[in-house]
Amino acid sequence: MTRLPCWIRLTAGIAMPCALMVGLSPGATAAADNDSRPIRALLVVGGCCHDYAKQKDILTKGISARANVQWTIAYDPDTTTSHVNPVYEKADWAEGFDVVVHDECSADVTDLTVINRILDSHRKGLPGVVLHCGMHCYRSEGFPKAVTPWFEFTGLQSTGHGSQRPIAVSFVDKESPVTKGLENWTTANEELYNNSAGKLLNTAHALARGKQGSRDSVVVWTNLYNKKTRVFATTLGHNNDTVADAHYLDLVTRGLLWSIDKLDEAHLKPAKKVLLEEASGPGK
Repeated sequence: MTRLPCWIRLTAGIAMPCALMVGLSPGATAAADNDSRPIRALLVVGGCCHDYAKQKDILTKGISARANVQWTIAYDPDTTTSHVNPVYEKADWAEGFDVVVHDECSADVTDLTVINRILDSHRKGLPGVVLHCGMHCYRSEGFPKAVTPWFEFTGLQSTGHGSQRPIAVSFVDKESPVTKGLENWTTANEELYNNSAGKLLNTAHALARGKQGSRDSVVVWTNLYNKKTRVFATTLGHNNDTVADAHYLDLVTRGLLWSIDKLDEAHLKPAKKVLLEEASGPGK
């Protein structure tokens, strides 16, 4: 008979005596291992009009200080609205990730072949987080009169924004797991995005509204895409001061965990080590 070693090393790097493993079914062991491993997140970031070089670090380190998330960053330094992030050139660009955070600004990428390649994994169930200018991306033929494919994913079609001024953020659903315990706040100078047709899609649910003078719009919501994929979205996040604000980082962290159905005390713990990797396109 083969004897098992008296110590078994778990994913978290903690050795456990065999005696404590007795009675655990393979399913229970797998579940415990799955809960202990870091969340694997891909941040797609870059494009026009924002300080993405700094925001990619503010965002990833800020979230990992709040949850056990390890990151791959697909940063595109191109500052136009028409450049496709190189990570999307791969057919299997999303393979191996638990969630994708879309923080790109690519309004003039309109090729449906590219857009469908981006959306394909999300259609199959991969959770998503969409931040700020991610809401103004991929305006394919028919926009803005029709709800085009990208906006079915985001849950809200936005066509523009006003000047930069502080936004008063008020939570309208304080019982949502995402917002529970969070406090209303006022941002630094920010852009208040409009809500095309004045409302969310039927698949989306408002969590917070933002007021800037007489203008008032939904600024945080959730969406159920393709009847199964959880998407957390916020139009906030133009300037570094907002992205670095604890209110913002708490909100986005909770939204990310909600999207993968891991918003609980077990996962609201800092990463022991923040792992930042750089994604690359084909041939790199």
